[in-house]
Amino acid sequence: MIKLQNITKVYPMGNRELTVLKGITLNIEKGELVAIMGPSGSGKTTLLNLLGCLDKPTSGKYYLEGREVSRLKSGELAKIRGQKIGFIFQTFNLLSRLTALANVELGMTYAGGIDRQRAIEALAKVGLSERVKHRPIELSGGEQQRVAIARALVKNPSLFLADEPTGQLDSHSGEEIISILTSLHAEQGITVLMVTHDANIASHCQRIIQLKDGEIVAEESA
Repeated sequence: MIKLQNITKVYPMGNRELTVLKGITLNIEKGELVAIMGPSGSGKTTLLNLLGCLDKPTSGKYYLEGREVSRLKSGELAKIRGQKIGFIFQTFNLLSRLTALANVELGMTYAGGIDRQRAIEALAKVGLSERVKHRPIELSGGEQQRVAIARALVKNPSLFLADEPTGQLDSHSGEEIISILTSLHAEQGITVLMVTHDANIASHCQRIIQLKDGEIVAEESA
């Protein structure tokens, strides 16, 4: 599913450079549920951005489903993001003026066009059948994150990338979100990579990758 070969990411900082990722080599099999952990500044979010085709590596190669994407142009990367990758963010990234249903439909814009029935079904899968007409301000944090999951799910992506998906939720809501993600993984075989600082959340994953100072320092089965 994912193959990284000696990936580096370097940012210019005036007259010096900041190396955030230092030769990351990693394989993720199709259908895996993987947690990425590490202290602040370890490169977790930078790695997730590269995996999500939101950024390009400075050097090295990134293969997604057998295709090298590390050197593609911005338009081609946008197409891959729209069709193959579902994003779940810590801050939900919902549009406040839109209903839950409209936010989910927005996720279909770059994946073949809007299908209202599919959007309704995606909301049902995350337990929000009765909340489709509610706007984010009328939803709890956990419900907003469920809308975000439905928005990612409705594209039928082959890859889910979650950046601290429970970071703004209480423990009960966080467990509900992880339960939804693990169920979707089990039922639909979606590959899930999740950045988290919570060891309890990571324990639900099949594999845990530890980053420190831009390098993989440990891998373990959960």
